[in-house]
Amino acid sequence: MQPKTRIYIAGDSTAANYPPEQSPMAGWGQMIGELLTDDAEVCNEASCGRSSKSFMDEGRLKPIADNIQQGDYLFIQFGHNDQKPDAERHTEPFTTYLDHLLQYIAAARRKGATPVLFTSVARRNFNDEGVLVPTHGDYPAAMKKLASEQTVLLIDMEAKTDELYRSLGSEASKRLFVWLEPKEHPNYPDGVRDNTHFNEQGAREVAKIVVSQLIKVCPELTRVIKPA
Repeated sequence: MQPKTRIYIAGDSTAANYPPEQSPMAGWGQMIGELLTDDAEVCNEASCGRSSKSFMDEGRLKPIADNIQQGDYLFIQFGHNDQKPDAERHTEPFTTYLDHLLQYIAAARRKGATPVLFTSVARRNFNDEGVLVPTHGDYPAAMKKLASEQTVLLIDMEAKTDELYRSLGSEASKRLFVWLEPKEHPNYPDGVRDNTHFNEQGAREVAKIVVSQLIKVCPELTRVIKPA
């Protein structure tokens, strides 16, 4: 019997699992398992508020590095919080950010696993003219540079989610995020307007994008992806 293909996810809040008390907030890593067969196992270690630096400094990469095996995959998505100014999380795009990402790549490759880099999903940041404005600075370009230099598979989630939001427009794209009026949901009695974190519908849509792109860069994974 062929062992399951394990997919480890190291990332931030946009990919993380959320408990019921934070519903309907959800990450794409929480939903991707719905699109895979029983021959795959998702090990979602993504954690809210973490950067490529803080995730590692807190020891969160070590259990992945210890347990990942040949034939497994490590999905790596950081950038949102690498931008933050605090010393615990901040990295510089073309230097320390890449230095940290290299350690994730190495952890996978040491065990014969496949690392896959993911640029950060776009924020819903429309200006007054209805134009979606990028918020990630040089981090996506830096990650693409690293992927090319290190021959690492890359999925450009910033570009694909940007495309999704633009196709919906400023108003309709709110349906993907945690936008709630006061008293609309018991978990958010005061309401919330969050342009970064997905609701369950949005997380599912982004998970579908992930799967559609995996088929292109990792065609061998088609055997664990459910038919559309």
